[in-house]
Amino acid sequence: MIELTRQYGRYGYRRIAALLRDAGWQINDKRVERLWRREGLKVPMKQPKKGRLWLNDGSCVRLRPEYRNHVWSYDFVHHRTDDGKAFRTLNILDEHSRECLAIRVKRRLNSAEVIDALTDLFILRGVPAYIRSDNGPEFIARAVRDWIAAVGAQTAYIEPGSPWENGYCESFNARLRDELLNGEVFYSLREAQILIEQWRKHYNTKRPHSALGYRPPAPETIVPMEQTPIMH
Repeated sequence: MIELTRQYGRYGYRRIAALLRDAGWQINDKRVERLWRREGLKVPMKQPKKGRLWLNDGSCVRLRPEYRNHVWSYDFVHHRTDDGKAFRTLNILDEHSRECLAIRVKRRLNSAEVIDALTDLFILRGVPAYIRSDNGPEFIARAVRDWIAAVGAQTAYIEPGSPWENGYCESFNARLRDELLNGEVFYSLREAQILIEQWRKHYNTKRPHSALGYRPPAPETIVPMEQTPIMH
């Protein structure tokens, strides 16, 4: 438990318990919490519940994902390398599975980069029903809107000044910053690209997600090798 805490310093005891069970330990959350407190580890404060944006007729404007590839969302995060130069990450999520589909890391990201990143994903995973984003210039550019419509998807822009409508991306961005960006010194853009991609793979395949019953969004599967028949 202490070794996992050292490795994942921003995880609470529930995620550590899930990792222990994944490693084969027969242990429940209550016992991990007792050991956690005994060792003087900090138990994170409970996250406050979030409200929703409601219209006057009582309907909720938030589009809720109902199945994989129903709603994707994407957003930018800004950071800097050690030399003070800025870079951006374009984070693309499947809201239903919580899987991070891609993180593109470059000094500059424009509408052409958005189209290029989405094209790669559409080829690999198919076209989602909706793509949610804020009203940034890279997302509402005519080229982006026309291209999304041409491939058969629909845009779902959030209201200006209402980041909670893009809550999945906002939560993911906070995890990326808290668990990686704030704790790493990136000496070059290439180093940032490598470490962020490693973290993305860990997030998808290993990191327990509370909304998924403390399972990762896309756990790795091990396919057993077929035994070679013995020739007599």
